[in-house]
Amino acid sequence: MISRIAMIRTATLNDIDALVAIENTSFETDRLSRRSFRHLLSPAANAATLVDEEDGAVRGYAMVLFNTGTSLARMYSYAVWPEHRGKGIGRALVQACEALALERDCISMRLEVRPDNVASRTLFERHGYQFFETAPDYYEDHAEALRYEKMLVEHLRPELVRVPYYQQTLDFTCGPAALLMAMKGLQPDLELDRKLELRIWRESTTVFMTSGHGGCGPYGLALSAFKRGFDVEVWVNDEGALFLNSVRDPEKRIVMELVQEDFLDELRTLPVKLVYGALSGADLQARIEAGGIPVVLISSYRIYQEKFPHWVVVTGYDQRSFYVHDPYVDKDGGKTVTDCVNMPISRKDFQRMARYGKTGQKAVLILTRRKSRATRNKRS
Repeated sequence: MISRIAMIRTATLNDIDALVAIENTSFETDRLSRRSFRHLLSPAANAATLVDEEDGAVRGYAMVLFNTGTSLARMYSYAVWPEHRGKGIGRALVQACEALALERDCISMRLEVRPDNVASRTLFERHGYQFFETAPDYYEDHAEALRYEKMLVEHLRPELVRVPYYQQTLDFTCGPAALLMAMKGLQPDLELDRKLELRIWRESTTVFMTSGHGGCGPYGLALSAFKRGFDVEVWVNDEGALFLNSVRDPEKRIVMELVQEDFLDELRTLPVKLVYGALSGADLQARIEAGGIPVVLISSYRIYQEKFPHWVVVTGYDQRSFYVHDPYVDKDGGKTVTDCVNMPISRKDFQRMARYGKTGQKAVLILTRRKSRATRNKRS
């Protein structure tokens, strides 16, 4: 009797021929190319590919992408040779990927699957993956994708407020996009569209930023939210003008200071709470528990390795993490909306991330439902 040795191991560049062959046999569209495999097997990809091997022959593979700066893993692709299906190889690969994700301090795994891929859907559902949304027109043939997620750390359950997702449509509209999500979470009948996104950007832009069009600061965003019927708390740790260190031109810096001064003059005439200080993680959690939705300035470096200010909306928390919607989808980096919705970020990493620039500038907006005028007068 011949003894067969099967094992799961990390793929190397020597496996590319086998991986491409499995891919081309398993899929009619959306195939990973040889070039894609080569990149995804490189250290720069922040990915891991596992193969099931028996007597030197690769029978299947699974690939996981790790989201830099977050505790989220995404199963990007998996496939098994047709003649080896039904032998538990897919199950073993999924379990190995989950174990690897846990080793990388990830607390959840997400994936997309075609609705007509019944075998894969059954496999993932049996292993605790739960459907959470549909992505229309996702595949090359315009088929939709079903998105699934599994919490890998079972005792953690995110206490999420219901914040819908909105993807920014321009590089410089992260602030308006984050604000739109928070407003929609508090006012479900609010219609989100690009016209409103750009209108809020025009209202709240600081005019200049590191390059290109100006981004949005906390004061302009707070005015936009208040004028649309929301109560707002503004927390900043610096009484001076924000983002000036990002701009070298002295004239541009003067313009930015004047714009922010004008925003502040108007804010001070309104019942908007402006606090010069920093919110702790416990403070942020308390605001969420009270019904608020935080919009937070972060440094993009920990996620995208580029130094620019970036706005996200906090959607909830659990014992270990804060969860955020990131309005920016880095398609060039292989990201999809799946990677940007309710991203888990450890509390420690979030506190490090929620600051910008050499001076560590911090800014948080807390949006809540508008209190009635009578309630306001009674408490004042």
